[in-house]
Amino acid sequence: MSGSEILVNVTPQEVRVAIVENGLLQEVHIERPRTRGIVGNIYKGKVCRVLPGMQAAFIDIGLDKAAFLHASDVLPPEGADLPTGGEEPPIADLLAEGDEVVVQVNKDPMGTKGARVSTQLTLPSRFLVYMPFIERVGVSRRIADPDERARLKEVMETLHPPEEPGGFIVRTVSEGVGETDFERDVRFLRRLWESLQQRIRWARAPELVHEDFTLPMRAMRDMVDDQVDRVRIDSRETWDRLQTFARDYVPEVAGRIEYYPGERPIFDLYSVEEEIQRSLSRTVYLKSGGHLVIDQTEALTSIDVNTGGYVGKKTLEETILKTNLEATQAIARQLRLRNLGGIIIIDFIDMEKPDHRERVYYALEHALSRDRAKSHLEGFSRLGLVEMTRKRTRESLERTMTQHCPYCHGRGVVKSVQTVCYEIFRETLREARQYPAEQLLILANPSVVDTLLDEESQGLADLESFIGKSITLRSEDGYTQEQFDVVVL
Repeated sequence: MSGSEILVNVTPQEVRVAIVENGLLQEVHIERPRTRGIVGNIYKGKVCRVLPGMQAAFIDIGLDKAAFLHASDVLPPEGADLPTGGEEPPIADLLAEGDEVVVQVNKDPMGTKGARVSTQLTLPSRFLVYMPFIERVGVSRRIADPDERARLKEVMETLHPPEEPGGFIVRTVSEGVGETDFERDVRFLRRLWESLQQRIRWARAPELVHEDFTLPMRAMRDMVDDQVDRVRIDSRETWDRLQTFARDYVPEVAGRIEYYPGERPIFDLYSVEEEIQRSLSRTVYLKSGGHLVIDQTEALTSIDVNTGGYVGKKTLEETILKTNLEATQAIARQLRLRNLGGIIIIDFIDMEKPDHRERVYYALEHALSRDRAKSHLEGFSRLGLVEMTRKRTRESLERTMTQHCPYCHGRGVVKSVQTVCYEIFRETLREARQYPAEQLLILANPSVVDTLLDEESQGLADLESFIGKSITLRSEDGYTQEQFDVVVL
């Protein structure tokens, strides 16, 4: 990967970060301040109530509702005489009203409940989690390969000798990562903890001492590597904050941060806005004339590859191979751009030659190697499908930017006008039989009323004759195509 840039667009309503490689948008990250939670925030709080019967305490952290701290989330003080047999010590032995305690939010406040907090602080980076009060090095259980687990632990024990305070957990995304990346994260987390200790020391409870990093700061921490040429930001205030952040925590990045003062919107430089809009469509068009159809469901995401209008210059088999090879690059990019995770099923165009299937498989594998999110790729199944999984790192772009259609309720389709007309006929017959009346009024969408008066006029006349009652139609602009009412007059 070369020629990479990170573009940061800041407005009061939202912050967006785009990763552009060789002039082409690859990833988009969006953060909206209104919907940001407080999970990960660290507070210096004061115990306002201890409840021995619940093995819990309420902590004033400066929010509207006191936070809830259970005994299982309290790190016992050094040298404490703890019960044997794995039992939790009584909460009254750990905390008393008026005590000052440093806690981290594990769960946002919901409804009438306050935040859930813990005294076991953790500080995450891209590949590691630092635990200031627990002295051990662990590896995520999701990394199953014993050789890789042993390698990761050996690397971390070299970077974090026993005499160093605290401990680390190697995160799942670290599989296959080299020592240099871990070394950078260890330096970052140690600097962060030193800075945080100073703020804790001088804070007056209740007070926020550490807020989880904003999206631009997380971009500096997690996305900027040796392949990124520069980071361009269109907000002077954010640029100032990131300069300070970089100098304190990631000094190797500071020289690549630029303020963009141009009048042309920063996302217009590489047609980022257009690409975002296109990424919300089901169809992705390929240069060859073929296209992808991407459908995201609760269970999985399906990707169908089609030749479209491409016929090629040689044999059909070569046309299919060329389209499938082009599709591998487009699929890898769309997975990153749309941030699709979980189970993904790819239906390439059927190939008869085994070596063609092999070329397509390895082309897809190579294209996915540039993706930061870990993926696992299976070969072609007996049905000719490629199955893969991609780690979910955040909500997909579609889920972030869209909501269920209030008209089709998430189905993605609406009933045809003809179908609605026939439903109206059945409902009218039902109402006429159930209630005595001389006249019925049908209220429906204008397109439905037009069809009833035109193509279905004979059916309407037959219905009127059959029930022996007059039927009046009225167009309602506010009705959806599926919505109608039959009123007995």
